[in-house]
Amino acid sequence: MLSFEEILSISRTKAISFPDAFVERQSLEYGDKIPVIKENMALRLQEMRRSVEEALEKKPSGKIVSDISDKMNFYEGANQPLSGKFVTRACQIALAVATHNASMGRIVAAPTAGSCGILPGVLFAAEEIFSFSQQTLLEGLITAGGIGAIIASRATLSGAEGGCQAECGAAAAMAAGALTHMRKASAEAVAQSAALVIKSILGLVCDPVAGLVEVPCIKRNGTLTALAAVCSDMASAGIESSIPPDEVIDAMYKVGKALPETLRETSLGGIAATPRALKIEEKLKALAPDIK
Repeated sequence: MLSFEEILSISRTKAISFPDAFVERQSLEYGDKIPVIKENMALRLQEMRRSVEEALEKKPSGKIVSDISDKMNFYEGANQPLSGKFVTRACQIALAVATHNASMGRIVAAPTAGSCGILPGVLFAAEEIFSFSQQTLLEGLITAGGIGAIIASRATLSGAEGGCQAECGAAAAMAAGALTHMRKASAEAVAQSAALVIKSILGLVCDPVAGLVEVPCIKRNGTLTALAAVCSDMASAGIESSIPPDEVIDAMYKVGKALPETLRETSLGGIAATPRALKIEEKLKALAPDIK
């Protein structure tokens, strides 16, 4: 079972960064050469960039949610956002990519389709606002991949199995770790930032209206970019989780298992069961009888 402690041990022993430690560990386990692993991740980053560009250009709409990223763009230009330029821009990109997914656009699942906007929102807003290099973004993506791999190994990335804490929550933890590394904090701070995120979203339910990955999924993609940024700042400041990161992930798995079936992607509980949600579902069924 993969763990933060294993990656951190490699990092400490060899005095290397979190992403380098993760890549080395993966190379030893699976036999892939380190340059090949990095090249494959560079291709994923390229695809992620393309999805961001398409989403921002095409202004996609889903069955329920129209493109809402333009509203964030206009707001940021006309006001002084309380959350600042970085979070506002990250939110805008996340909303655009998540809506692009809802309209059947091509995206990179990070770690899932329903949470696909959070990581690119954070990565490409950081590139734009902080002038990060392509290499720095690649290291951020590898860091995020390492955190996602740990969560997948110790818990789950499936909303049907663990609720939205396992999808948007995991994506936010991955994004927080990426930010922490890209801003040159320690490997330990990377792990702590992920733990701080997961502690903040334990029990987050998966309750998609009409079974579509739109409501509340798309707006969660936007809001959780802010959580990723705050938890990265906290960890970079030296604030640590009182519970070790691996134990936090283990707790997340147990919480997900404890969630009732109605709150695990079945659309039978949460906001999916509200009167307005049921009206939306009926309207969609009338337009497309094949929707179950």
